[in-house]
Formats: sequence, C-alpha cells, structure tokens
Amino acid sequence: MKHIVVGGVAAGMSAAARLRRLDEHCQILVLERGEYVSYANCGLPYYVGDVITKRDALLLQTPASFKKRFNVEVRINSEVTSADPEAKSVRIRDTKTGKVYEEGFDKLLLAPGGSPVKPAIPGSDHPAIHTLWTIPDTDSLRTLVDGGAIRSALVVGAGFIGLEMAENLHARGIHVTVVEMADQALSVIDYEMAAIVHNELRMKGIELRLKDGITSFTNSENGGVTAQLTSGSSLAADLVLLSIGVKPNTEFLQDSGIALGRRGHILVDDHLLTSRADIFAAGDAIEVLNPLTAKQTAIPLAGPANKQGRIAADNMHGETMRSYNGTMGTAIAKVCDLDVGVTGLTEKLCRAEGIPCGSVVLHPIDHAGYYPGASGFTLKLVYSPETRRVLGAQGVGFGGVDKRIDVIATAIMGKMTVDDLTEIEHAYAPPYSSAKDPVNMAGFVAQNVLDGKVRSISWDQLQQGLADFYLLDVRTPGEFADGCIKGSVNIPVDNLRERVTEIPNDKPIAVICKVGIRGYITARILAAHGFNDCHNLSGGYDTWRLATAE
Repeated sequence: MKHIVVGGVAAGMSAAARLRRLDEHCQILVLERGEYVSYANCGLPYYVGDVITKRDALLLQTPASFKKRFNVEVRINSEVTSADPEAKSVRIRDTKTGKVYEEGFDKLLLAPGGSPVKPAIPGSDHPAIHTLWTIPDTDSLRTLVDGGAIRSALVVGAGFIGLEMAENLHARGIHVTVVEMADQALSVIDYEMAAIVHNELRMKGIELRLKDGITSFTNSENGGVTAQLTSGSSLAADLVLLSIGVKPNTEFLQDSGIALGRRGHILVDDHLLTSRADIFAAGDAIEVLNPLTAKQTAIPLAGPANKQGRIAADNMHGETMRSYNGTMGTAIAKVCDLDVGVTGLTEKLCRAEGIPCGSVVLHPIDHAGYYPGASGFTLKLVYSPETRRVLGAQGVGFGGVDKRIDVIATAIMGKMTVDDLTEIEHAYAPPYSSAKDPVNMAGFVAQNVLDGKVRSISWDQLQQGLADFYLLDVRTPGEFADGCIKGSVNIPVDNLRERVTEIPNDKPIAVICKVGIRGYITARILAAHGFNDCHNLSGGYDTWRLATAE
C-alpha cells in the first residue's frame, strides 16, 4: 500500500506519523513545496519579537529526523501541480531544478494548507510589504528588525496574527499602527469584548485605526512605503505587514474533478473523504461543519488540523472509519498583557444566523481575591433561551481565561446547559480558583435570567433605548462621581430600602452597578417592593464604559 501526503506541516505530518504507527510496512511519501516541514507556525510572531530566541526551537522535525524515526520519505521543494483521481497519480515539480515527474498512489491525503491573502491594492508589490506564514517569511522579518532600521510598522488587519505581530514589533521598540476595515479588532469576538482589546492596545502605545482601509501603497523616503487610507489620510512606515485573511492552496486541484467550495476549499464528508474515492483531505484547505450552526465553514487553526490529520490517517488505513464531528472555533491569543479566548458561537454570529440566544457578561477574578496575585477578567456566556444549552463563550483578561474557555468548550461539546455549568466541579484552592469558579458564576447568572429572577439588558440594548429607562446607579457616590451614564440617578444599594420611595414606578428601570452583582441584588429588592419592570445592566458600568468609548 502506497500513501501520498500533500503538505508537510500540521495535518500532513500528523497523518504521516499516524499512518506509520498503524502500519509498519506501507510506503508513505510526504510532498512539501516549501523548504521546511513540521514547523511551529503559531510561534513565528514570537521569534520576530525575540520572545522565542532560538530559531531551531520552531523546527519540530526535519526530513532526515522524520525518516529516521518513522521511516517516512519527506521531499521538500516538491510542489504538486495536479492530481489525477482516475489514474491515481499526482504530478510534481521540483522547485529547485524545475524537473517534473509523476507519482502513483493507492491512497492520497490532501493537506496543502493555506496562504495569506494578498489584496490587489496598487503598490502592494513594494519590497517593504510582507506577510507572515512560513519560516522564510519569519527569517526576512527577523533580519529586518534585527538590523535596527525599522522604526515604524503598519499592520493591515486586526485578527489574531495581526495583533500578535503588532505586539511583538512593539516589543522590539518599533512604533506600530494597526489599520482594520471593521469597526472592531478580532472579528471572532463580540464588540464589547473587543473594546477591552482596543483599550489595551492604546494603553500600550499601539495606534489602532478602525473602520479604515488601504487604497494604495507608494514609495516613501529611505525605502519605506506610504499607505493611502480610505479615510483620506496617509501613513508612512518602514515596514508593512499584511494580515487580512487566509486562502486555501488548492489551485492545483481546479481541473481534478475533486469538488471544491465557492472559496476554493476542498469539500469532504464526515470521514474527511473528498468527492473522489481514496482521496482524503484535512487542515486549512478544507471546509468543515460548524456543529452549532450546522453549516460548512473554513476555520484555519492548528488544533483542528492536527486532529483531522490523525482521523484521516485512520480512515486511509481502513480498519475502521472514524468521523470528524466538526470545528466550533475554540481559540486563544495573547495581545500584549491580555489573554483573549473564544469558543462556540458569539452573540453577533447567532444574530447573523438567526439563532435565538441570550448572553450574560461578568467580571470575575482568576482565583480567590484574598490570595496574592489575583487578577480580573471579563467572561461572556452565550446560551439558548429555548433549550438552555451553552452555545459559546468569550474571555478577555489578565489570567485564567484559557482554563475557563477550555471548560466551556468541553461543556458545549457535551451539549450541556447553563444549569450544568452551575454544578461543574473544579479543582479549587485559593491560588487556583474560587469556591464558586467563574464558570459556575456564569451559569448562576444565566440561570437567574432564564428562571425569571432578574431581567438582563445588554449595553447596546440600553444604548438604543436610553431615553425609555429610569437609570438607577447603585454604586457608591465616589464611584458615581468618577463616571456615570448621563441622566442616571445615584442611590447606593446599601441605602436602597430606605430610599425606595424616590424611585418612580411608571417606566422601566435600568439598574447600573460596577460589574452587575449589586445590580442583581438591587433588582431583587425592587421586585419585592413591586417594581416589576427592572433590568440589570449586563457587565455593569465597566462594560458600558469600554463599549461606548470613542
């Protein structure tokens, strides 16, 4: 049996190693068009930033080491230019010599990955404009930064890679400006969560320009480049990094008869089998099922790619057929001092897909407040008001985000409800968590809303109907003086019972506190006094302040 694997990074190398563990005697050939295999893509920005100081740390395997350990032949600089499902062969071009030849196969795995999108912007071929995706890309950027001539950088696109690069360039003493066409950074999270990231970037001195784009690039002094923006302004930089998306490397399959999606991704079934027999696909180049929307999508993440490679190898081996159950996009990134994590559906994606949802925002701390080093973070939980199922979560903060996102991701896969979240057992000791972990707290808050204990109102719902509400701020006078929603009335929660007659009962009440806890207590007190149209501001004034800031 001869297996050919096209692509030598995450999915491809995971599959090749798995195939060998399953069958010691089959022939396995990996074809990689680049010079490197099995390298740590996700670590590339940190090598440019000198957080990872040794280049070799990024290289997990070489063709020689893979041959020695797994007896798998890996050919680098070998670009597959076409595939013939009928003849069961692929055509290969040696990118060094130009030699073209063919190899036959019994089973084929397509894992060609993706490449950064390079927009058709006039002047985008300027030598100062770069992308970051491969080891050679990283070498070029590292050499430029190490040379000391780069004083300013423009990052186009505020996704995970763009912001990771902005942070690492900033850490090297470079003035960084990020330009993003959308109204927020990190489109995979909701706006009020992204607002925390906006604040962090600006506090660190990274300039962020939202709702703006690039119309052209021209030469500037000292070999740099000037970007003309859609807003009419311009930016000069010594270095430009394009980070506006990823496209699948599937051009070589256009005439193969293998079915592709409208954006060029390979279409597969739940066994990762393509439309042609004995040809499988995995990684960034395929469309996957989002199990929460029940729609096909493309999610280029290393974790899913490695898992898909392993499953594809099992199915190529053929003893049993295993299913891949889809990708819901669990991810995390470091943005300066912040951790930003997401899993499942966001509120805006639910709205776009017509999926009924509710959400709560809370501001817990990562471990017991009385134990030194506790830090706060913001957690948003999205759930179904019909089934009470957990649909998604986002976390942004200075610690504890990864743990909570992973727990909630597991809950989503297990089709758990907000009620289940209230009972999840966590490993607790003061240095690690609280007796009621933030995940439990998120469940409590959502449960209270679903059970009718309190009505919740989001920052944007309140903003849209501000004039309709009596705004009751129940923080202390000092907190209120430091900032408040215009038109609100301050009655601290501890004085509420003796001042309850001051509150009108002829219009809806929006209760505002710092993070939502005192607002909930207030809502319960008011309900007991006959106020039946009371709404607690989700996430409190902390969320309002960031989400409505200029």
